[in-house]
Amino acid sequence: MDHALKGGKPENVRTDCLILPIGPERELGATAKKLDAISDGRITRALERGDLGRSLGRTLLLAEPAGLRTPRLLLVQSGKLPLDAAGFRKLVRSAVAAVVTTGATDATLCLDDVDVKDHDPSWCAAEAVMQASEETYRFHDYLSEPGEALQVNLHRFNLHQSAAGRAGIDRAIKDAVAIAGGVATARTLGNLPGNVCHPTYLAAEARKLGQGSKQLSVRILDEKQMKSLGMGAFLSVTAGTEQPAKLIVMEYRGGAQKAKPLVLVGKGITFDTGGISIKAGPGMDEMKFDMCGAASVFGTMQAVLAMELPLNVVALVAAAENMPSGSASRPGDIVRTMSGQTVEILNTDAEGRMVLCDTLTYAERYKPEAVVDIATLTGACVIALGNHASALYANDDELAAGLLGAGERSGDRAWRMPLWEDYQQQLRSNFADMANVGGREAGSVTAACFLSRYTRNYRWAHLDVAGSAWNTGTKKGATGRPVRLLVEWLRSHVG
Repeated sequence: MDHALKGGKPENVRTDCLILPIGPERELGATAKKLDAISDGRITRALERGDLGRSLGRTLLLAEPAGLRTPRLLLVQSGKLPLDAAGFRKLVRSAVAAVVTTGATDATLCLDDVDVKDHDPSWCAAEAVMQASEETYRFHDYLSEPGEALQVNLHRFNLHQSAAGRAGIDRAIKDAVAIAGGVATARTLGNLPGNVCHPTYLAAEARKLGQGSKQLSVRILDEKQMKSLGMGAFLSVTAGTEQPAKLIVMEYRGGAQKAKPLVLVGKGITFDTGGISIKAGPGMDEMKFDMCGAASVFGTMQAVLAMELPLNVVALVAAAENMPSGSASRPGDIVRTMSGQTVEILNTDAEGRMVLCDTLTYAERYKPEAVVDIATLTGACVIALGNHASALYANDDELAAGLLGAGERSGDRAWRMPLWEDYQQQLRSNFADMANVGGREAGSVTAACFLSRYTRNYRWAHLDVAGSAWNTGTKKGATGRPVRLLVEWLRSHVG
């Protein structure tokens, strides 16, 4: 979708649909008053009839408004001003959803009458672009004939702002387009079926991302190289599949040569049967989403590259498939990790932490400023937080605060969970340095505790996104989270 900032008189804007926010109690802002007068009071009459309603996000389409250069005028209820950030997001999503049903190919949102608490016009423009992109995202690559609900004719979404408030908006829109593109990429990678999006496919996508870039270099470590590094935990997961595992390394150099990099680590289990500890059949199709942590890393790196952030960022994607077979790892097997520690595999369905622990050890070689891993790690996280927030664990309070703040600013929120030493005892094993599971109690916490044993030499945070990375039910599909959180966190290190 294309985006641009328009100025001039709103009545002269040429667009298929002009979107005009309206306040409660028939309150008209300066722009709305002007357009109402030009259209001979049509807006006022519609409001007097009660056609728009008072609920935030309600819309009313007025066709062929007199005096305007648009065939459609869409009124959208803003509710009581000033809006909060969540309210503005809802306003934009509702308006865009209404425009999509009209068949309009381009739309323009008037921002002059919008007031969002603690946010300036640049933020409003950027947020509008990102919400419009998410609302119009569709995945129908494998449908022979996509139905009407999947058709989107809206190809351009513009913003109108008076000259007085235009400063900085163009740059904000450009960055928003980059972030929205990253979110869309993460959603598409997550939505692809497991027979298409396997470790080799992800490796190819990484190479595509690095093609022609002087700032992004890409390397792929194969199973032979992993074996030479001693990644016994990683290789124990891929032992049962014919799909070769890959450790994908993407190094972005946008900062000073000697500046320590920020490292992102993504869990990329492209399909998870559970292995020998096989999952129940119902819902197993959703285990293609078990690589959404990796997908978010891809989306974040795409955005970083497009925005040309002056930072050094390393992305490590642990890509593997977890399948049952005669060569698969068994419950009771013991493997040695790259760190030298041994793990007793009590449950082969706790495979994400096995690929991550070796990848987190590999991350040490970069002498990182900080490391953040992103993983659809535990069903226990879904029980604890649902799909509203990602679970955050960290061994550093400043790092945790930075990520929580980025989540609040981006609307892609996280909630900090305990990483207390008390929980470590649940990982005791009679036969190895640790077990790979800690029992039913506090399953998300003990998974994080397991990972913490491989991150003692640097600042580290873990995002368990099992509840936030995809939706289930009738709206099944990847969400692209937490790309926005990660990009906002990275941007906080600029300057």
